[in-house]
Amino acid sequence: MIKFLLISEDSEKESLIRSVFSSDEVICSTDETLIIDTLKVDEPDIVIIDGDIQSLEIKTLCKKIKQYPVIVLLVLGEVQHNKDVTRNANLFIKTPIDKKLLSATIDSSLKTRQSLLKMTQANQELARSLYQLNVLYDTSSQLAGSLDKDKLLKIMTEGIEKSLNFDLACTLMFRSEREPVLLINSLYKVSDRLLEALKLRAILSYKSLLSDPPFEIKIGNLKIEKNIKHNIQEYDFSILRYDNIFAPIMLGEEFFGFTEIYREKPFSTEDATCFQTLVQQVAIPLQSASFTQELKATNRKLQKLERLKSEFISIVSHELRTPLTAIKNAMDIILSGKAGDMTENIEKFCSMGKRNAIRLSGIVNDLLDISKIEAGKMDFKFELTNIEPVIESVKNNLTEVAKEKNLTISYKPLTESVEVYADSNRIEQVLTNLVSNAIKFTPEAGNIEITSKIINARELQYDQSFEEDIKNLQGNYLQVCVEDHGIGIERKDLNHVFDKFAQIENSLSRQVGGSGLGLPIARQLMESHNGAIWCDSEINKGSKFYFVIPVANDKSNFNMIKKQLIQKARSNGTTVAIIKIKSTKDIIENLMKEENLLNKTYMSNSLVETDENLTSLSMVVVDGDKPSAEFLKKKIDSVTSQKENIYGKCDIMYSYEIEGDMHEKDSYSR
Repeated sequence: MIKFLLISEDSEKESLIRSVFSSDEVICSTDETLIIDTLKVDEPDIVIIDGDIQSLEIKTLCKKIKQYPVIVLLVLGEVQHNKDVTRNANLFIKTPIDKKLLSATIDSSLKTRQSLLKMTQANQELARSLYQLNVLYDTSSQLAGSLDKDKLLKIMTEGIEKSLNFDLACTLMFRSEREPVLLINSLYKVSDRLLEALKLRAILSYKSLLSDPPFEIKIGNLKIEKNIKHNIQEYDFSILRYDNIFAPIMLGEEFFGFTEIYREKPFSTEDATCFQTLVQQVAIPLQSASFTQELKATNRKLQKLERLKSEFISIVSHELRTPLTAIKNAMDIILSGKAGDMTENIEKFCSMGKRNAIRLSGIVNDLLDISKIEAGKMDFKFELTNIEPVIESVKNNLTEVAKEKNLTISYKPLTESVEVYADSNRIEQVLTNLVSNAIKFTPEAGNIEITSKIINARELQYDQSFEEDIKNLQGNYLQVCVEDHGIGIERKDLNHVFDKFAQIENSLSRQVGGSGLGLPIARQLMESHNGAIWCDSEINKGSKFYFVIPVANDKSNFNMIKKQLIQKARSNGTTVAIIKIKSTKDIIENLMKEENLLNKTYMSNSLVETDENLTSLSMVVVDGDKPSAEFLKKKIDSVTSQKENIYGKCDIMYSYEIEGDMHEKDSYSR
């Protein structure tokens, strides 16, 4: 049935319209207030306005009627109307009124209106679908960027709220196996008895979802976390009669929880699909978060075990050192004859005891060194040094040992003098280890050769096994090579030569023994020097062990100082700031000339580099932090602003890194 509102004072027109639409409802009125009330309450489909009516201002009336979703038919008679009136009408018909034309006009208009309503509804649904798709995309992007369970579920809930406008959402999750949590997101407050009902409902849902639950959830151990938007109203049991949809958060057989939402307005099929999709999207990130959580827990356990192992090795090594020193000293006294005369056999056995005490002492020292390196507590004293005296010292110290096997050690010095920034004691330790190994594995009457030369990183030759250790080296290096003519190493074993406790299995290596820590220590020491160590070998022909250290220059010296200070900071639990200022060469030079701007502490550990028309000043600041970096930036900005005649409108880029027991990076431009 169609509802008509007729606005006319002409009884003949009223009778005609009622006769044409006899099966429909026709309301007639000439009072403006009643007309507006009828539009609000009865919601007519069509309003017919008699254009000849005298008691009403048609122009004003048409504007008011236009605000309602109705079809306006204007009956044109003797009175002429301007455009202000006619443009507010949808249809027109002239008097005298033709019944068939009136009926056809109304039918056509209603069909058009129905089509428009369907189109509007379809557009609204399409817009809603597009909005939901956009929410799904945004939510998916956010989920991919987090591995925190709480944050993931928060992102999911926000996505559901944006796309579905729920009144209440309940999500069961597990922070750990023994910590079930019910997250409640609600538009209004939740009453105490409703809260208890939701807890019971969550427990029953959990039991119904899993045939064999991994553990039991009880009311007492179910933690509640509420997020209430408004406190002006309170939900009670009545909300349980709202429409609701439910979905488990699962990936295969793995269960992460579930979520359920309530809404007074019924959910459509599209709403349910959107909800299920959002819930499914969070399952994979939650699995990744669980793996990450487990991995972190395992790493913490491993770090604890590693720390305990290092502490145990350190304690045991220190405890072994004391009796070993006493044994060695006792052997020295006996062998010196101060304890009395010795028979040949006593001297033989005492010498054997001394040799083994020295050997055991070396193993203990290796254990101490490796534990210090792994704990980041190895002490270094980097300074400019010439490596030739170090090589000569090692050669002289081991010559007597080599003579016991009728071996010779030769060294060909560099033709040019070169300095490296290094800890000479640690370099001596590495070289001693390499030459000692060469003595062990070289048959009697052989020769061991030590050579050194300056070489560019691009010219280094090495087996593919050492690609990762060497590929990032740049510039000139001092290369030292220790070559023997011993048993050699198979190519497949080269990759394991520098592994801890590794000894390549063959009869001779088992005869000479050793801790298996000398080469791993050497590798760590070379890394600390920003260098590298590697080897090349042929079975039954011999081996060549190489190590390289950067030739001393401003950049290598700066990098070594930086590494040394960072290592000390990590060991002491303090921090080091590496602050970099980049601009034109003139501006950097002027900044360095400013008094009381870059103090001596900053400039003692600094580096100036020019790259692509920009000059950078890098400074290492001990006990530096973010405020100190920010303070320096403000000082520089203040100086350059006050002295525009020197600096002009300069562009300065700042960056800093904070390293030590914490690590932070930032960069910003002026």
